[in-house]
Amino acid sequence: MRTEDGSLLWRPECVVETPEGEVGLDRDAAKRATTAVALLARGVAGPDTSGIDAAVLQRLVDGPPGDVGPSLTCRGSADRDLQEQQLGATGLTPRAEQLRAAMTEVFGDQSLGGFAPGGVDQGHGADSTHYDGRAIDIFFRPVTEENRRQGWILAHWLVAHAEDLDIQYVIFDDRFWSAHSLRGQWRDYDAPAPGNEILRHLDHVHVDVLGGSPG
Repeated sequence: MRTEDGSLLWRPECVVETPEGEVGLDRDAAKRATTAVALLARGVAGPDTSGIDAAVLQRLVDGPPGDVGPSLTCRGSADRDLQEQQLGATGLTPRAEQLRAAMTEVFGDQSLGGFAPGGVDQGHGADSTHYDGRAIDIFFRPVTEENRRQGWILAHWLVAHAEDLDIQYVIFDDRFWSAHSLRGQWRDYDAPAPGNEILRHLDHVHVDVLGGSPG
């Protein structure tokens, strides 16, 4: 929304959709809330969430019901002065490796794919960021409501931490989030044919990092 002079109306950095309506959060609160929920699922003590609406935490624990769409969104920010990076020994760029380490610290060992030592050159679309070593797939198989809930806990955490981790895209459950969108709204993901559970990202969360520019 814009005012008459064309400027953007104020909107919180992050918003969580609860049964009682939208609740705005600053980015720090969104990071603390999503981290606390992720650690709670592992039985690990999380950061202090005092001052965060209990309805927000409960929605993040429960995940989005049915097909109503994601529960948390944050404004995107892709306008950063980043240098282009090359593959490392694991087949990931340093930024993607930093992302993997951050996920492991919070979520523990996960079922990961989409990269390999020396890089990958097939199995993805022609312009896939997997070929640049900038993308990771985190699998939640088989496709069940519980795995869907766990996938959204991760997806929401990634969006809340996108600015810190230079995340560009998050795709899951027929939806995608982009750092290139100033409002940071999730959008419907148009999966390529044959539109199976893999291509629709029903069984895994895709996340990739910004590529940067040549130095």
